Amino acid sequence: MTNSGNAAQYFVDRHVVEGRSDKPAFREAFGEKRILRFGALAQQSACVATALERAGIPREARALMLVLDQIEFPTVFWGCLKAGVIPVPLNTMLPASIYDAILIDSRATCLFVSEELWPMVQVAALASPYLTRIIVIGKDTPDTTQNYRDFLAGCGPTEMVAASPDDVAFWLYSSGSTGAPKGVRHVHSALKATCDTYGDQVLGIQEDDVIYSVAKLFFAYGLGNGMSFPMSVGATAVLFNGRPTPKGVMDILAAERPTIFCGVPTLYAALTAHLEDVGKPDITLRRCISAGEALPGEIGRKWRDLWGVDIIDGVGSTEMLHIFLSNAPGDVVPGTSGVAVPGYDLRLVDEAGDDVAQGEIGELLVRGASGADGYWNQRTKSRATFEGEWTRTGDKYETAGDGRFIYCGRTDDMFKVSGIWVSPFEVEQALVSHPSVLEAAIVAAQDDAGLEKPKAFIVLQNGADTNGLAVALQAFVKQQVGKWKYPRWIEFVDDLPKTATGKIQRFKLRDDEA
Repeated sequence: MTNSGNAAQYFVDRHVVEGRSDKPAFREAFGEKRILRFGALAQQSACVATALERAGIPREARALMLVLDQIEFPTVFWGCLKAGVIPVPLNTMLPASIYDAILIDSRATCLFVSEELWPMVQVAALASPYLTRIIVIGKDTPDTTQNYRDFLAGCGPTEMVAASPDDVAFWLYSSGSTGAPKGVRHVHSALKATCDTYGDQVLGIQEDDVIYSVAKLFFAYGLGNGMSFPMSVGATAVLFNGRPTPKGVMDILAAERPTIFCGVPTLYAALTAHLEDVGKPDITLRRCISAGEALPGEIGRKWRDLWGVDIIDGVGSTEMLHIFLSNAPGDVVPGTSGVAVPGYDLRLVDEAGDDVAQGEIGELLVRGASGADGYWNQRTKSRATFEGEWTRTGDKYETAGDGRFIYCGRTDDMFKVSGIWVSPFEVEQALVSHPSVLEAAIVAAQDDAGLEKPKAFIVLQNGADTNGLAVALQAFVKQQVGKWKYPRWIEFVDDLPKTATGKIQRFKLRDDEA
């Protein structure tokens, strides 16, 4: 299949031809710490393809993957691609009602599920009118399901199906930072496109790298970090199936000693606070990257002081599959999102679709080879988001004199105070630079006259004294970013609502205010 556009040829089987059969592709940082080598991945994924064909799952059928970050994840994902079946990795932390909606929306005929997650989806899966096969990965085999080992039993490798680079290869459901998730369809060539651009020209991943991503494989950022990027060069990825607490992440870094670490702003903030208390482990990181939401400059500076390495902050989306706007190694300016990743073009436009001038705020549009093929079953939203070669991101930015992009907030999050646009992120960044603040979110709230003003929800550093702190923070913001932008109300909270990618769900905070 050397002439096939099937992505599994490049990412999986190529490594056998190039002599990497014994090289670890994935290793687990938990339990028995299993290792999956490139040769075994090629064979086992081909067996998954055979098992799907034997089970009567036709080409282009959807196979939902409610699978933890474990070595079966890449085996199932690439096995589906080899069979022409469309894998759909799902967020493992959604409520049952969302799984029910996705099962109906996708009309999936097959479900792969880690046994630990079966209780979360059991009711919805058994009620689905479309599912014909439920495969449970683990030791137990609940009623009406088939064990993964039994599903593969007696299946030898089969030849992968031929595919065009433009064939839809897999779906990802958007993380839902502004509402219900949408099925985003990606083609085979998109995976390699992200590796040839960000993976090669910004991250600079190499064959001898070991990469650990706290972002899970079920969403775009984690899929690139933890699977397609390392597989593009024959590197090794560390998988962890648990929740990334600061202590747990530090334990993994100390034990696995990765050279590349991929995090999100929320976790970087928690890690810096943790390390200031307990000290840094004696390890060296070659690269650190961040995405999911813009990284506050203060967090980036604290991390560099601790580790001696910059966090390379970037911007990506499920619709573009990975990062398309980023700082670069040796060229990091804290508080900015950098410049376009080589291979991508960017524009800032106003509400009429016209380009804005330097220093003016506009919505970010992007074009590049990794763009999605559209949303499934969402024609109106597809037409609003995908405009020919350009994709609307829903993010507001302005450009500085040196051409760098400065994040201003989500389109839905922006609001005006005294006729002037206020960027929630700008105010949040000012707040988190205060030593008492760990995290902050700004939303619009109405005063007694019905006018919109900023309101802050704040998570404090451990041990912070709230006595007089609200007034002090208001004065601090006035000094940092402007008198009209300060939060008129401040509410101290234990945590902020976020997506699995670490994005603050400001719409939930706004709903609470309504």
